[in-house]
Amino acid sequence: MSIWQWFIRWLGQRGTLWLLFVVNLFGTIYGYYWYKNQLLQTDLHLLPFVPDSPTASLFFTLVLLAFLLKKRWPLLEALATVTLVKYGIWATVMIVWGAALGAPMYWQHYMLIFSHIGMAIQAVLYTPYFRFKFKHLVWTGAWTLLNDLVDYSLGTFPTVNERLHVYLPTIAFFTVSLSLCSLYLAYRFVVHKRVKRLDLDF
Repeated sequence: MSIWQWFIRWLGQRGTLWLLFVVNLFGTIYGYYWYKNQLLQTDLHLLPFVPDSPTASLFFTLVLLAFLLKKRWPLLEALATVTLVKYGIWATVMIVWGAALGAPMYWQHYMLIFSHIGMAIQAVLYTPYFRFKFKHLVWTGAWTLLNDLVDYSLGTFPTVNERLHVYLPTIAFFTVSLSLCSLYLAYRFVVHKRVKRLDLDF
């Protein structure tokens, strides 16, 4: 067994799942706290569309909980895969783009880059353990694209540096493109079984 194969199997062990569950749980709580000001300024019926990244990590936290309970929640697996990749990449690009335009970078920005890259990597690494089907991906696509529509038609998109506001049409196009690419990758890797499926190691 290669080191890579050992590592992927290590991800399916109960101790690893507990570790990642705790990390993602606290990361999710912090993520919602990060959005507190925007949430307080948003109408109640639009609240589900605001905290994109912490909701993505919440999906994955619940998937890990299901694994620990020896259960399968395939719709949450599909939602976690697509949204973790999408918003992991999206947030990183927005921060780097803002910095390239002269926005100051503080330690929080580097922490956010690191954590969001980790979100996307988590989703990819766990694809051998996911079992969602095409129908789950259809529902995930409906939610993801609806979120994009609401974000850029009603202004619930995550707060970005003011230097990026002039590029909002480009950002909207980039976001929808990320949604479609993330859905395609989820289809190829899990639904189309492009990776070898593994069982949890407990």
